[in-house]
Amino acid sequence: MALLVLIVLGATLGWLASILARTEASGDILRQVALGMVVSVVAGEIANKGTMIGSLSFISLGIALSATAVSLVLYHAVARRRVKV
Repeated sequence: MALLVLIVLGATLGWLASILARTEASGDILRQVALGMVVSVVAGEIANKGTMIGSLSFISLGIALSATAVSLVLYHAVARRRVKV
């Protein structure tokens, strides 16, 4: 169940990031959703001490949320720099 929560959390944050960044291309939207899912699952698993069988603590959820948000902000910073150059 924890894995499903982290996947949904990451996908939702990736989708919201694409809305906030006003991304139009479908490939970019899918890339942001995939990045959000991967970072959320990895950060949540590390914070939950490598187990996804049991429950998910609020601390792991918070760490996954913040790591996903930071990674999406960094992605947009790099993507915008690449476009301007």
